[in-house]
Amino acid sequence: MFAEERLQEILNILKAKGKVKVKELSVKFDVTEDCIRKDLKVLESQGNLKRTYGGAVQIRESSNAYDMQERSEIDVSNKTIIAEKAFNIITDRETIFLDISTTNILLAKLLAESNKRVTVVTNMLEILNILSKQNNISVVATGGILNKNLNGFTGAPTIDLISRYKFDKCFIGSCGVDVFDRTITTFDIDDGITKSSIISSSKKTFLVMESKKFHLDGNYKFAKIDDIDSIISDKLPDKEITDVIKEFNISII
Repeated sequence: MFAEERLQEILNILKAKGKVKVKELSVKFDVTEDCIRKDLKVLESQGNLKRTYGGAVQIRESSNAYDMQERSEIDVSNKTIIAEKAFNIITDRETIFLDISTTNILLAKLLAESNKRVTVVTNMLEILNILSKQNNISVVATGGILNKNLNGFTGAPTIDLISRYKFDKCFIGSCGVDVFDRTITTFDIDDGITKSSIISSSKKTFLVMESKKFHLDGNYKFAKIDDIDSIISDKLPDKEITDVIKEFNISII
């Protein structure tokens, strides 16, 4: 195998697994560990990875911070798939929480068009507006400090109300999930703290997110991967990511 082919194969492994180890690559390619270290140094100089002790990790993209209006216009078809899957697991008489998420806006619209009788607690203004006239939906607004960029309520007053509930299910949005360091992220600190409180008050937690977010990061870690029960996505991620998720007994819908 030529050096260029080996470099490309290392990148393929890195993309699939999120990280590589010098010893494992040395055995796989039947070359010395020093040779692999040189390969990793070349790939790092090209901006393709970040070297770590004993190997290297993938350079993950940072998710872009958009305001809520901009976010609602991105990946609508994928979010619709996710919303439909989430709708199908909601049953009559449940009390659910829909947090600040453009996917949850689509889920609220499906609930509004249905005959399901549920109680929806939410901290998002648009969801309140969608559900406000539906007789089959009991709606509870958290109140709190209005975050205008997110079009919803966050912070201490919001968390105080959330802490008084025990939701059957909650549906949480995120900016990114890194299964290899087990973190779930968002941009806004108050939003992240609020999401954490929702998870703590829920019997079952469902993360609603597009599959591309398995490769993206926000900058505030609000939960660990084993804090949730299920991930609802538009499609399955790569096998290596799926295998890690299943190690935590988390289902992917």
